[in-house]
Amino acid sequence: MPDPKTFDFVIAANRLPVDQNTDDEGNVTISRSPGGLVTAMESVMRGREGAAWIGWAGETGEAPEPFEDNDMYLVPIGLSDDEHVDYYEGFSNDSIWPLYHDVIVPATFKRRWRTAYERVNQRFAQKIADLAAPEATVWVHDYQLQLAPAMVRELRPDVRIGWFNHIPFPPVELFMQLPGREDLLWGLLGADFLGFQRSADAENFLRACRRLLHVRVRGDVVHHGDGRTTRAAAVPISIDSHDVYALAHSDAVRERAAQIRKDLGNPKKLLLGVDRLDYTKGIRHRLKAYGELLAEGTLDPADVTLVQVATPSRERLQAYRTLRGQVEQTVGQINGEHSPIGSPAVTYMHRSFPREEMIALFVAADVALVTPLRDGMNLVAKEYVTCCADDGALVLSEFTGAATELARGSFLCNPHDIRSLKKTIMAAIEAPEKERRSQMRRLRKVVLDNDVQKWAGHFLAALEAAPERPAS
Repeated sequence: MPDPKTFDFVIAANRLPVDQNTDDEGNVTISRSPGGLVTAMESVMRGREGAAWIGWAGETGEAPEPFEDNDMYLVPIGLSDDEHVDYYEGFSNDSIWPLYHDVIVPATFKRRWRTAYERVNQRFAQKIADLAAPEATVWVHDYQLQLAPAMVRELRPDVRIGWFNHIPFPPVELFMQLPGREDLLWGLLGADFLGFQRSADAENFLRACRRLLHVRVRGDVVHHGDGRTTRAAAVPISIDSHDVYALAHSDAVRERAAQIRKDLGNPKKLLLGVDRLDYTKGIRHRLKAYGELLAEGTLDPADVTLVQVATPSRERLQAYRTLRGQVEQTVGQINGEHSPIGSPAVTYMHRSFPREEMIALFVAADVALVTPLRDGMNLVAKEYVTCCADDGALVLSEFTGAATELARGSFLCNPHDIRSLKKTIMAAIEAPEKERRSQMRRLRKVVLDNDVQKWAGHFLAALEAAPERPAS
């Protein structure tokens, strides 16, 4: 049955901003969902009237009834156990994810997974069509829903559709490996505007359309042949930087940051890595570089410590289980060989933390190591420069979307090159205070001037400016 309410603004993403969890006694609790997408979009949606958010509620089975949370109307999508395995863990995260991240681990393809992906995308599209008011704005998010724009277009040709990709879009030579590749491109071309993190990602998409669909591409616009067009362009995402900045300067967070340093033995230099435990994040490369600096005597573990937060992620997939074992073995080896009594060389935490605790870690750290092998944006980089002291330093991978905006002021590195990574870490640690202060102020201004609200405004303005569709 269609939902009795309709909305002028509809967001669809794989996850709702909150999870509904039911215990054995039937009690329902609500907790914040993980992930950068939720962090970014929650502040955009907050206080917006006439808006709905469609997504999975975090538990398999029948979809719960729609509910409201913090003035947001949330509409759960149901996933069966098999669909969670095939659509989410399978096609989304064992086929698309590795392919879109330079095939750091091999992608796996199964026809059953692709069929489930199509079925779940159709379910999302139907719910969008039911909820969207006449001529509504629909904003679809991320790689799990690449077929949905065209499916929504078929059901509701009156609505304006945008899609944003939070991860990289691969070069056509890699994208060509994906079964059903043309279907995904046509799925995305159901949108009026497609947003990507970097210009290179948009260009990769446009090249794929030209080469695989043989459509006409002029500049950043794809001409479909039926009078419709789709524009693809870079609209890099950001954070709620003013809110983060205010929280970082609160007395409670400042006191907690001081306590963190004290608990770690007040090191002269505190290095920090904050990542999901994912093979794209370069955690093993970072630990190898740090371990070698200790072994060579370049860094003294009595003076320097590394805190590595690795948030649990997709732990049922073999590649992630293998990675966890490798990381934990490396941490144990470094600590066994280099830690002074009572002061570990690496403090490793494989769990999630409340927002205030994460911000306190950013405030406490002297150097942030943001060294993914490939990342769409990496909002940790933006969070760190918003929170940290003026004499902080950011070591940033060239292979992040953030490097496009934060190149001037950060210490750029190639995380694949361990020797170069070690030199970059030492450059950040040893840079004169005056240089670090100047660079950090420059970075902070970039992030404060380009917050998540401005990103959403730019995206929606580009969507609104998309050419009118031909009459059906």
